[in-house]
Amino acid sequence: MKLKLWQIDAFTDTVFGGNPAGVVPLDRWLDAKMMQAIAAENNQAETAFFAPNASGSFDLRWFTPTSEVDLCGHATLASAYVIFRFLDPSLKEARFQTRSGELVVRRGVNGRNSMTMPAASAAPFQAPPGFVAALAKVVGSAPDELHYAEKGGAGTGALIGVWSTPDAIKALTPGSGLEALLLTVKAGSLIATAPGGSNPYDMVSRFFAPYFGVPEDPVTGSAHTALTPFWTRRLGKNRLLARQASSRGGDLGCTLDGNHVILEGACALYLAGEIETGPG
Repeated sequence: MKLKLWQIDAFTDTVFGGNPAGVVPLDRWLDAKMMQAIAAENNQAETAFFAPNASGSFDLRWFTPTSEVDLCGHATLASAYVIFRFLDPSLKEARFQTRSGELVVRRGVNGRNSMTMPAASAAPFQAPPGFVAALAKVVGSAPDELHYAEKGGAGTGALIGVWSTPDAIKALTPGSGLEALLLTVKAGSLIATAPGGSNPYDMVSRFFAPYFGVPEDPVTGSAHTALTPFWTRRLGKNRLLARQASSRGGDLGCTLDGNHVILEGACALYLAGEIETGPG
């Protein structure tokens, strides 16, 4: 059986930047073990699989190399890019039915599409004794604040660490003990963030999700569902320009719209090909 495969760099307008995602359109669902095997073979942070269920509407699932996840922003943006550019160029809006509810991506101008996702709330986190010191040892420095966002799936949330400067975020060097440490506080990921420091960015971040098989994600839409309400409150503005300061890097326009976050970003095509899954 042959399947189409696109690899898209999301939240960037040039290849080799942003966050790469595998995108595999389906006529009908594959067995979950097969989708997991394809995601592991692709070895990208996420591979998205979608199948049409009505005009302009699709069922969508995401897999890391090791597990299925509840929410992935960049692979959703990449899936819509494939639909708009290759599968249905007349479509103005793609509606995705997912584990996290309906996600809508609207065709934008200059290749920058906008994606609506549910906002994630965060609350100050009181770390247990010794945790901040242990975190500093694992990642290279201690955050000034900790918050906890109820997201991440599999009974885990995301720990948000706030540092004072973008340079502090860029200097972090997470070690192999991060996953075990985060799990002691029921977190599957760490969102490290700081104010932007200078124009044009309002905030910067990095995202580490070792529990989900992703040591560092280059650009993370789902993390910004928590970062957007967090920073809009602090900065007193409803629309933000965010930079994810990974080695690849990516830019996101972020708008808080009630209980939703609207993320805007470009995509770049890296690869188009075929998967051979064997006889069938």
